[in-house]
Amino acid sequence: MGPVTRGPNGPPSWRLAAPLAAATQGLVASGFADLPYGRALFLEFGWAAGVKGGAWLAALNAVARISDATPAAGEARSAALAFTWTGLAKMGLGEPALDSFARPFREGMLQEDRLRRLGDKRSGKWLETVVDGGPRWSANTPLFDPTQSETATPDAFAVASVDKPEVETMTPVTVHALLLLYTRGADGSDAWAAEVAAALTPAGVAVVHTLDLLLDVEAAGISREHFGFADGLSQPKPYGAPIPIDETALVVIDGQPAAKDPVQGIPLGEIVIGYQNGHGEPAPGPVVPREIGGDPSAIDPRPGAAGLPDHRQAEGFADFGRNGSYLVVRELKQDIAAFWTSVAREAERQRAADPTATHVTPDWIAERIIGRGRDGHLLCPGGYLSADAFGLPDNGYVFRERDPHGVGCPAGSHVRRAYPRDALAPQPTADSRATLLQAANNHRILRRGRKFGPKAADPLTDDGADRGLLFMCLNTDIARQFEFVQQTWLLNASFATLFGETDPLLGPAGPMTIRETPLRRTVSVETYVRMAGGDYFFLPSIPALRYLALL
Repeated sequence: MGPVTRGPNGPPSWRLAAPLAAATQGLVASGFADLPYGRALFLEFGWAAGVKGGAWLAALNAVARISDATPAAGEARSAALAFTWTGLAKMGLGEPALDSFARPFREGMLQEDRLRRLGDKRSGKWLETVVDGGPRWSANTPLFDPTQSETATPDAFAVASVDKPEVETMTPVTVHALLLLYTRGADGSDAWAAEVAAALTPAGVAVVHTLDLLLDVEAAGISREHFGFADGLSQPKPYGAPIPIDETALVVIDGQPAAKDPVQGIPLGEIVIGYQNGHGEPAPGPVVPREIGGDPSAIDPRPGAAGLPDHRQAEGFADFGRNGSYLVVRELKQDIAAFWTSVAREAERQRAADPTATHVTPDWIAERIIGRGRDGHLLCPGGYLSADAFGLPDNGYVFRERDPHGVGCPAGSHVRRAYPRDALAPQPTADSRATLLQAANNHRILRRGRKFGPKAADPLTDDGADRGLLFMCLNTDIARQFEFVQQTWLLNASFATLFGETDPLLGPAGPMTIRETPLRRTVSVETYVRMAGGDYFFLPSIPALRYLALL
C-alpha cells in the first residue's frame, strides 16, 4: 500500500501475487484499513512440562484463523500472529533453528547495547523517554553470548564479558507472542478477544496484556494519531527486483508487475524474507532441520511446487523464514496535554521575546515539530505541498528540490528525520538524487501501527487516560532498518548539520532549530512520547505456522 489509509478514490495498492500471497501473512501486504477496530493480545505460554508447544495453535485456529495476503473483499475480521525468541524457545523450536535467527531478534530489544542505541537506557538508568520504572513488558530474552556456538535456553543465560558482565534487563510481564485481531466494529473486537482468551486458557496460554486498536479513517482518507496529525502516510512501496533473479511478477498493481517508484520504491526483500533486498541479495532468514514429524518441506516452497524463485538452502534444512518478516513492536504512550500545553507556552515565550512573531502560534510550532500540517501535507517555504491527484498528501517529493535548506519543513522535524530522502548530502550534485534516495531507501521500514486509547476531550487537560500508539513495523534486517532509523536519524544529535538536537517528537526534552528568513528560532520541546514496552517479533509465513503446530 501507499498510506495505510486512503480515500475511496485513492491510488491502487500494491499486492503480493499468488502463490506468494497465500504463503504470507496478510499483515505484510495490508494495513486492514477496512477493519478499523481491533485488539492487540499479548500472550504468555504457561503450559506444563511435557505438553507439546504447538498444540495451542489448533485451539487458536478454531476461533481465529490467521489471515494470508490473498485479497478478500468483504472480510468481517482478520488476524495476525508473531512470536518473540523466548516464545519460539518455549514452544520447543530446537537450538539449531533458534541459533539461525538474526542477532537482534536473538538478543531482544532490551539487550544492553540495543537499549543504548534505541535511546531507552544508558549507564544503567532508564531515560526520560521510557515510562517511570522502566517498560512493563518484553520477551524477557535471556542474555546471549555471541562467543558461544550454542544458544542459551529461556531458563539460562551467558555472560558476554568476564571483565565487564552485561546487565540483564527484565520486565514484570513476559510476552511470548502477539496476536492482532481486526474487526469492523468495536463490539466485534470485544467479543472476539473474549472468545480467543477463553479458547486459549485451557491450552495454557494467558493474555497478559491487551490494547484496543483504532484506525478511524476520515472522509478525506486519513487517520489521525492522538496529537491530531494525519498518520501512516509516507510508506515505502515494494517491487520485485529484476536481477539477478527475476522477481518482478511477485508484486503487482492492478494485476501488473509493480514498477519501481522513483522515490518510495524498495525491493521486496526489504520487507519479506527470502527475496532480493537493497543489496541485491536474498534477505536471510532462519532455518529448521528436516527432522520433525509430518512434512517439513511444506514450509520450503520449491520451484515447480509453488512457482517461486529458487534460493538454495543448505542440505538437510528447510527454509523457516521465507515469506516471513521481523516485526518491531513498541508501545508508545502519548502525553497529549504536555504536548499542547508546552507548545502554547513556547509560542507565548517566542512572541514575548519578538513582538513581530505574530505568526508563531501553538499550531505553528506543532506543525514544525511534525514537519507536516494537521492534514498531512508537507510544510514548504511559503505554505504546504499541494495534494496529489487523489486529494491525499503528496509523498512523491524530494527535499533538495522542494526545500533544500529546511526553511519550510525544518531539518530536524520528525518527518525529515524519519525519512530524509535526498537531503543528507553535504555537497549535492545534479546527479546525486538517485544515489541519495537509494541510500535512504536501504533503511526503510513498513509501518503497521495503530493508536490505542480514547480520544482526548480537551487536549490541554490531562485526564489520566492511557493512550498512545502501538508502533509496529516490518523489516528483514532489524539493525540496518529499524535500529538505524532510530539511532542514526531520529536520535542523532548531529543530524543534518544540527548540533545537540534529537527528534522533537520522540526524543528527550531539548532545543529545536526552526529556520526562517533571514534568521532562525530555537524553541524548547519536552518529552511527549514514552515507551511502555516493546520487543522484536518474528512474523512467520503461513506454512511456517503449520510447521510450528507440529512441535
